[in-house]
Amino acid sequence: MTAISPRSWLFVPGNRAERFEKARSAGADAVILDLEDAVPPGEKEAARAAIVAHLDPARPVWVRVNAADTDWFAADVAALAAHAGIAGIVLPKCETRMQIDGVLACAHAALALMPLVETARGLAGLDEVCGAPRVARVAFGTLDFQVDLGIDGDGEELNAFRSMIVLASRMAAIEPPVDGVSTVIDDAQVIERHARYARKFGFGGKLCIHPKQVEAVHQAYAWGDSECAWAARVMEAVDRSAGAAVAVDGKMVDMPVILKAQRILRAQ
Repeated sequence: MTAISPRSWLFVPGNRAERFEKARSAGADAVILDLEDAVPPGEKEAARAAIVAHLDPARPVWVRVNAADTDWFAADVAALAAHAGIAGIVLPKCETRMQIDGVLACAHAALALMPLVETARGLAGLDEVCGAPRVARVAFGTLDFQVDLGIDGDGEELNAFRSMIVLASRMAAIEPPVDGVSTVIDDAQVIERHARYARKFGFGGKLCIHPKQVEAVHQAYAWGDSECAWAARVMEAVDRSAGAAVAVDGKMVDMPVILKAQRILRAQ
């Protein structure tokens, strides 16, 4: 089976050290220890120390540091970016290459970055951010973005912006972007619907705020039995055709169809 890019990214508050191991065992593809939104100002330094104490180079995790314009950013980066127990840094409210360079100045050789696009300025600087060194993919901070732009709604109201983020990611040849969190925790059908909606636009994963959300996200990014069977029929028909034109289920099979079928089968 081909390795897949992380679909689920599970946040765990940096001031709740007793939850770190639980988050690791929750089944998410990636765990993000959070120093930003989840941690009150008075607990930032203690949370940072707790994360550093937990880090294990044999089991690297991601960490969301505080934003570059805060008093905690420099200390977060100095304590974490060079540590081999950090797989990557999530950079909130990222808007410029300069903010990324602030992390890279302290980074170990394998550190990856996932900037969060959460503001109008972040969207305006999207090409610069996506094209910066070590940026593996970007995430869409939908809640903060709505506040910054005065948008009321996270459905079709954000469609144009989602498409811009997907396009910029593709042009920079980085992984598909990660969609923002769902505030619903206990309704798996709603969470899966939200994740499938973003997937239709080309997103490759979703941020999660509770372990209960993880499986629904995985379901949203799984290919169904009928899709896998279709992909198998396509490739069997192509193999038999010896280069001749071929149709499957009454529809012509051209190169985009073949590429989609191959992508489905690689994920199995």
